[in-house]
Amino acid sequence: MNPLPPHRLRQAWARSVAFTVALSLLVALGVGDEGLVLSAVVLGVAGLGLGLLYRLFPRGLHFAFGTATGLALYATLFVVLGRAQFPHAADWSRPIAFLLPVLAFLGTVFWRRRELAEVAEKQEAESLDLLPYAARWLAGVSAVGVICFALPVNRLAPEWQAAILMAAMAVIGGVVALSVRDVVRLLVDVALIMEELGNRARHLAVPIVAFLLMYAVLVIGFGATYRIADGLSHHALFHGPEGPIRLSYSDALHFSIATLSTVGYGDIRPSDDGARVLASLEVLAGQLLLLFGFAEIMRSRRVRAEGPAGRSRVRDPHVDPDGAAGHSPPPHRHGGD
Repeated sequence: MNPLPPHRLRQAWARSVAFTVALSLLVALGVGDEGLVLSAVVLGVAGLGLGLLYRLFPRGLHFAFGTATGLALYATLFVVLGRAQFPHAADWSRPIAFLLPVLAFLGTVFWRRRELAEVAEKQEAESLDLLPYAARWLAGVSAVGVICFALPVNRLAPEWQAAILMAAMAVIGGVVALSVRDVVRLLVDVALIMEELGNRARHLAVPIVAFLLMYAVLVIGFGATYRIADGLSHHALFHGPEGPIRLSYSDALHFSIATLSTVGYGDIRPSDDGARVLASLEVLAGQLLLLFGFAEIMRSRRVRAEGPAGRSRVRDPHVDPDGAAGHSPPPHRHGGD
């Protein structure tokens, strides 16, 4: 594997740090209703994990990226499990239970760092046919979750809920520690797959921007029309939750977005036949815009697949589709043969 230049390595790690901080902060704020201590633990674990991984695998960028994603998923599942089956567990037990699998994972990674370095630094994802290796440890982790959901743990006393919660997370930590190589492989593969999706998305930048611009034009155009029509009318053309309302421009834009996307919140609805016809036309324009966006994405994909070779075949009539020479006449030769 060719090492990255120093400036590229710094840029890559800057992206990894920014992604980890942003995602961890978002998750930490999201689980804030479980207590500030758990939010602080999530942020602390993110910082500890990124620092340790940078120290152990300075070129394992995919490992760091995948670990940040895995931490967000783990924190979300932990909160869901805790809320459903351990609602009365003591507040002090939740951060400890959250830390047990994380510390088991990071500790085992440090212990087996030389063995895991090659996995963490690979640059190509496994074939999808090989991804079921993850089932060997996901099955054990899932079994613990299923047992916790199946048993009536939420009916027990708070102290028992706290004890069982920590015991369950300790078992999960043991499973993760025993299968740390497969866990690392999965985290790296997830990050590589996401990176590949990002690379593909960059090729769609032009049709995406075109779609968004046309979407914005439709939203603004119809929104302004709703506002003007309502302002010129002697009676309100729209109803709100409490009866007829006069649209402000922001209300008109909100109704336009809801109509174009066919969400239909129902907080604002047309009460006039003309406004209903106008809303129907906007829905139709939105469907046509979706067809345009799909057609542009497919065209962009086709052009990218053909590449320069495809374009050169169009320009050169003497080259057949397989790249071989066509039936152009041979050059005139002088002489007797």
